[in-house]
Amino acid sequence: MKTTRNTVPSEQPAILQQADANDNIPWFALRLFNTRQQEIAESLQDKGLTVFIPMEYATVEDREQRVKHVLRPVVRNLLFIKNTMGQQAIREIIRNIPYPISVIRKERENLDYYEIPARQMFEFMAMCNPDILVKKYLSEAQAKLKAGTPVLVTHGPLRGLRGKLVRSNKHYFLLKEVPGVGVMLKVTRWCCKPLDTTGNNCL
Repeated sequence: MKTTRNTVPSEQPAILQQADANDNIPWFALRLFNTRQQEIAESLQDKGLTVFIPMEYATVEDREQRVKHVLRPVVRNLLFIKNTMGQQAIREIIRNIPYPISVIRKERENLDYYEIPARQMFEFMAMCNPDILVKKYLSEAQAKLKAGTPVLVTHGPLRGLRGKLVRSNKHYFLLKEVPGVGVMLKVTRWCCKPLDTTGNNCL
């Protein structure tokens, strides 16, 4: 079966490969108010920013009824940018892009952007790898409603990742949340160690 990729998704695996767990540069989440996610991502990249869009494979049929697997955004009104220039420079870039964009802030009354810690974003990106097929995406509201225990995965293919151990349909999942979206990967609970999250905001 043929896999179709467009400009931004084709760059996504490279971003995942280049991500460094020791990188300390935080990220921002951007809400979009139109359907031009691809154009906005390309405009931000042209300005020198690193952009990440969570993608997943979807099965579609073309006009000849041939089945194809294509990469599609998980959420069409959300993307993430790396804070490589500082908030002031990024504010200026966003102000001059001809698209309605809102950067998620810490609080409604606070003008500072909500910073996603580098490690939290690195782990989220790794869990969003489109080649990992057994996963679920949740809205921000759905993710916050999931009760669970903060854990560190100590064994298996997810070893080293942190998140919330939650139960769904009699199975256990590792839930990772960032502003705007959450992702869950199936995990064995015996491979998870509870975390003391006192003062820890990186789950």
